[in-house]
Amino acid sequence: MTPEALYATPNALAPHYHRFRVADRLLLTGHSHQAWPDVGFEAQARAWLDAAEYVDDKWEHAFAMAERVRRGFARLLDDPEGAIALGANTHELLVRWLSALPLAARPRLVTTTGEFHTIRRQLDRLAEAGITVVKVAALPAGTLAERLARAVDDRTAAVLVSAVLYENAHLVPDLGRVLAACRRVGAELLVDAYHALGVLPFSIRREGLAEAFVVGGGYKYCQLGEGNCFLRIPSGCTLRPVITGWFSEFESLAHGEPATPVGYGDGAARFAGATYDPTSHYRAASVFDFFEAHRLTPDLLRRVSQHQVGLLAARFDALDADPAFIRREYAVTLPELGGFLALQTPRAGELCRGLRERGVRADYRAGMLRLGPAPYLSDAQLSDAMEALGSLVEEFAAR
Repeated sequence: MTPEALYATPNALAPHYHRFRVADRLLLTGHSHQAWPDVGFEAQARAWLDAAEYVDDKWEHAFAMAERVRRGFARLLDDPEGAIALGANTHELLVRWLSALPLAARPRLVTTTGEFHTIRRQLDRLAEAGITVVKVAALPAGTLAERLARAVDDRTAAVLVSAVLYENAHLVPDLGRVLAACRRVGAELLVDAYHALGVLPFSIRREGLAEAFVVGGGYKYCQLGEGNCFLRIPSGCTLRPVITGWFSEFESLAHGEPATPVGYGDGAARFAGATYDPTSHYRAASVFDFFEAHRLTPDLLRRVSQHQVGLLAARFDALDADPAFIRREYAVTLPELGGFLALQTPRAGELCRGLRERGVRADYRAGMLRLGPAPYLSDAQLSDAMEALGSLVEEFAAR
């Protein structure tokens, strides 16, 4: 698959997303919920058929699918030896991880003002319960790692930070520097890679994050749908989550009574949950195979994403809109952005609703209108979407 084939009309990938009708709709929601390839539909049906055929023996097949999903995430992380715990959402994995931290002895967590609500809300509640939560200003993102490293002290249990900020798509470089600061005082680092994985290369090895925890999922750029999130666990981890599911001792239960004190399985099992709906793993395994078959590598997807975000930015600039009404951040260059274009406007909600009325699906966060392309959209579709935004801006200006 060449990038040029994805820019053309029709987009070469679009026929594989027939059920989502990507060729007929302007779906600029790629940063939030990408369309699923049609292979996922058949895989989801297979989960039902396996349950009907094997009944309670279906778990052998379900666990095989889960292992394929772990391998898929490990490939995206460039971490073939990594231990990957799976969960229905990042929050359940985050809570298990937080419950393993020595918060009684080190009641201090360091994070940023730019974290998604999964982290933001949970830490706000912990702050109400007496944990010290230090929030470092997220902007400018280019120097965020430096500020975080300075905020780490010997009372700190952990640092929690995103690889790409969810509101504006700004990349956060040099996270290895934060890990080094954490290691010096015995703290942990959790990196939220949700807005990185599947849209840009994110290498555990190149980033120097071998000793870090990484959380993320497949709801956005990976096209895996709901129920497919992960926690990457560094080698040699001995943390003992207080919030722990019985799957963590699944193997030992098969050979006798539960261990006393409470025991934990090796690797990913240390953060395992309990009985779950395996349907999502069938879908995810098939989508990972689809990406492999079409050679949709992180490098290719980054090249396509940069072209698409750049095209949206150029089309926006050509609108010559009043910057007091809507503008983009010119100080941040294209290579410093992730998978979407964020436009600052006090009328973000109204513009988002107006775009939907014109057949363009986007979303917004506070004063940010977010436009997220995806690899199955053509350049012509992106231009049409920006033309719709231009007409809407003109309409607002005339009021």
